This record gives sequence, C-alpha cells and structure tokens, in this order.
Amino acid sequence: MRRREFLVGAAMLAGTMARSRAADIPAPSPDGLDRITAFFDNEVASGRLPGAVILVQQRGKPVYMKCFGVRDTRTGLAMTPDTIFPIHSMTKPITCLGAMMLIDEGKLALTDPVSKYVPLFAETKVGREVTLPGGTVELDLDPPNRPVNIEDLLRHTSGISYDYIGSEWVEHAYRAANIFAGPFNNREFADRIAELPLARQPGTLWRYGHSTDVLGSVIEIISGQTLYQFLKARIFDPLGMSSTKFVLATEEELARMARPLQNDFILLAGERERLDHPEWQSGGGGLLSTITDYQRFSQMLLNGGSFAGRRYLSPAAFKAMTTDHIGPGSGVGRDYFYFPGDGFGYGYGLAVRTDPGNAKPPPPGSLGELKWDSGSGTYFGVDPKLDMVYLMMQQTQTERGRITPAFKALVYDCYPEGLRRP
Repeated sequence: MRRREFLVGAAMLAGTMARSRAADIPAPSPDGLDRITAFFDNEVASGRLPGAVILVQQRGKPVYMKCFGVRDTRTGLAMTPDTIFPIHSMTKPITCLGAMMLIDEGKLALTDPVSKYVPLFAETKVGREVTLPGGTVELDLDPPNRPVNIEDLLRHTSGISYDYIGSEWVEHAYRAANIFAGPFNNREFADRIAELPLARQPGTLWRYGHSTDVLGSVIEIISGQTLYQFLKARIFDPLGMSSTKFVLATEEELARMARPLQNDFILLAGERERLDHPEWQSGGGGLLSTITDYQRFSQMLLNGGSFAGRRYLSPAAFKAMTTDHIGPGSGVGRDYFYFPGDGFGYGYGLAVRTDPGNAKPPPPGSLGELKWDSGSGTYFGVDPKLDMVYLMMQQTQTERGRITPAFKALVYDCYPEGLRRP
C-alpha cells in the first residue's frame, strides 16, 4: 500500500514539475510575430513568392497561423489552411516513421540486409573512379565491404545517390540508366536502384538519395500493402491527416493545390514528373499535404511519439529515431552535400541538433530540436525546449535557400535572447 502511495505521489510530483516547466516557457512576443507577417507580406507583394501558410504552435495550440498570397497566380485563389502542397522530401520522415513502427513490432531489423527484401541488392557493387596513365577516367566496380542494411536506408548511409548529387560518374550513371522511364511501382524502382553502382561503401558517408524510396518498397513487401495503404492505416487516419496522399483524386482537391510561379522551372518540371507517374508512391518525396495535417505529425514528434492518447512508437524506438547516428565514432563522413547543416546530426529520417555549430553566433534553435525541409521550400521544426512546432508551407525552389533560414530566425526572434540559441 505504501509503495502504491509512493508511486502515485511521484507521478503527481512529476506532472506538477512538467506543468511548472511549461509555465516557465514564454509565449512568442507579439512584435516578433508581427515581423513574421511583415516578412511574408513583402515576399508576396514583391512577386518573389505566390503565397505561403505559416504556423507556430506552442503547448499543443496554435499561437500564430496566417495565410499569405495565393495558391496559384493563374487562378488568384487565396491561400487557406487547407491548401495542399507537394511536400517532396518532407515525405521522408513519415516513411521512416512507418519503418520504425515495423522495427518496433519486430517485423524489421536495423541490421537486416536490404537484399532480404529486394534480392537484386545482393549483387550491388560500389563505383570507384580510376585514372589511367593517359589521363582517361574510367569507372571500376568493387564489392561492398558489407551489405547495405535497413539502418543505411534510414540514415542515408547506403551509398545510394540522387542523379544530381556527387561526382560526374554518379550523375552520368544515374541519368544513363533512365530510372524514371515508363510506368513503375516501388518494387520495380527499388530493382532499378539496386542495379546502379553505390556512390560510396555502405556506412561510410551521409549521402542524400533514393534510400527512402527503397525503404518504401521494403515497407510494402513486409506489410503486403501499398505504401499509401500502410501509411494511411497506421499514420494518416489515426492522426487525422485526411488530406495527405500521393495522388489527388477529386476536382476539389486539385483546386486546393498550391503551385509555384511560372518562372520556377525546376519545380514545374518536378510537378510534371510527378504527374507522369501516378502509379509511383515515392517514399522519399511523393506526398502532398496541408499545414494542418503536418502539424499533427509534428506534434506527435514533440510529444515523444504519441498524439491524442495514441502511441505510435515505443519510447525506445522514438529515442532511436531522434538520436544522432552519424556523429563522432560512427565512422560516417560528411561532404559538401550534407543537408542537415552545421550543428546537426541525423537520426532515422530527421535532422537532430547536437551542438551550436561553427558559426559565430550560432544559428538559432535548441539542442535536441528536430527538423527537415524540402526542395520546394516546405519546412518544419520541433523544439522540445520551447514546447513548440513551427511549419512553413510554400512552393518555391528559386527562393527557398533565402527564405528558409530567414523564417527560422524570425520564429526564434520572438523569444528572449537566452532562448534563441543552443
């Protein structure tokens, strides 16, 4: 009886301490929020951005939600909270969550070789440039030091690349293979990737690429469902992400979709490519979503893997997903294409803030914050220290490199100096 009373008392004390810590976190300043508004008003008025939707949420409730500009300059339809955005690489954290759920259930293991599910990976070789005596450069193929495994897919250490990243031979090999030719599903795409040389030995370099697309195929093979069926049943429906999908099915959904400016040629080409392959459910970049849908996913991460009374990952699996696995002692290198950025490591599908970084002063944020973004400028951050999530939905490839850091700085400028930086 005494033990039970002690445990109940300890639980009540822990709850009181958590509430006390939450009470110590200040709300964002009204002046700071006004600066966010002024910034995006100017982006739209100057014609650099068709529109955007911005959300800052603290203690589980929105403290700032504002829509700017239009979904599409051709129609003039205003941005709204239910505007649908192609979220490109912000698909990756969702697919990785799906894989972590299977790991949590014992149906998948980090050490499983990918060839267990996609047999062609048993034959995959590693590419290496060789300069001949006359100066000619040729591609040689080496056996991998070890098989590509599931952890490699989750943390981008597989050696699988994108066709625009890496040395010249990588770009040439990926483009020559014409991996996007004709119709294909996830399994067929995984086979096409398996037939390409790896850019590096598995486990040696963080290299952005189609790893998460291959992971989507693994999920399908284990679950016996399409990737969308699995994600819908296990993540989207339980979280209430009703507008998150790979293909828009109705005229109403199409009318809600955001589109880039007509001179944003890279994004427009990407959109044509997506529409050309409605059968491909890309786990690395194919989802469309709204800010209110992705807010639920973000809040689940802030809550440590639970949302509205439902747990999506065990505490151990959540910790594994949000812990840096490529830091000192991991044997993983970083090159120019290290997209997590200064001060960040990488977990399983998410960048994790591990240190202030090298910049003076350090970029804004908190140790332990989680984030990811996309090539179209969508961005989300999760900050446990401030009990905050913040999201930006926009469609711009040309301006995202400027707007994304400006947006994050504006968010943290809403707080006192001592809370702005690690």
